[in-house]
Amino acid sequence: MTAGLASMWSVARFLGSLLMAFVLILVIWWLFLLAFPDIGPIIGRTPGDVFAYLFTDPDAAQARSEIFADLWITLTDTAIGFVTGMVAAVAVAAVFVVSRPAAQTFMPIAMLLRSVPLVAMTPLITLVVGRGVAVVAVMGGIVVFFPALVLIMTGLANAPRQLDDVISVYGGGRWTALRRAAIPSAVPSLFAAAKVSVPGAIIGATVAEWLGTNKGLGATLQQALPAAAYDQLWASVLVITVASIILYAVVGVLETVVLAQMGMQQE
Repeated sequence: MTAGLASMWSVARFLGSLLMAFVLILVIWWLFLLAFPDIGPIIGRTPGDVFAYLFTDPDAAQARSEIFADLWITLTDTAIGFVTGMVAAVAVAAVFVVSRPAAQTFMPIAMLLRSVPLVAMTPLITLVVGRGVAVVAVMGGIVVFFPALVLIMTGLANAPRQLDDVISVYGGGRWTALRRAAIPSAVPSLFAAAKVSVPGAIIGATVAEWLGTNKGLGATLQQALPAAAYDQLWASVLVITVASIILYAVVGVLETVVLAQMGMQQE
């Protein structure tokens, strides 16, 4: 099997597993409503009900337009939080790997800050940065930053020591070794961090919208619950879930293609 066919087969297996996972989510959702009939039919909505709300009901076009308009806002907020968190994680991980004293000093502080619930920090964050794009960047970045930091640090620290020795012999310093050896070797860890962080970025975006900006699907969830707009509520949840799976799939496909080009195919 050639490298190209192997990559295509890996992508197909990956996408197939995601499709099966999505179908399983729908089955669990339906079984959950069957197991707890008290939730519906007033509150609970089946996948079929959500499909009808978005595509076949008389007002489906308007409902779909509103949901997808909010989804675009949420995806934009997700991108802002994802980029902010990943860039910060890469920069901090590089500093921690190059400077062990910095890692030993600040890593415990970072983990302690991560233990504070994001909801509890939201009033302080909004007070400091306001309710615009900045709060989306901060809250989304916080959710993305910590798991990405750990994965990226692990990848950077596991660079082959032989490469470090060669660079050292030719007069290169720690930063040169980081650039020439650690970062290329850490590409699989970077993609692993990205895959973990994409769903987290969506969570961060919806929380920021719920508590900070009052826009997007996060605000829709907040407003639909007290208004008893359960069709809109369940549709928003399903759309967020589908968006998370699609974004995860995009990162996974990019990972397979890039690693194949670098000769780092995963089994």
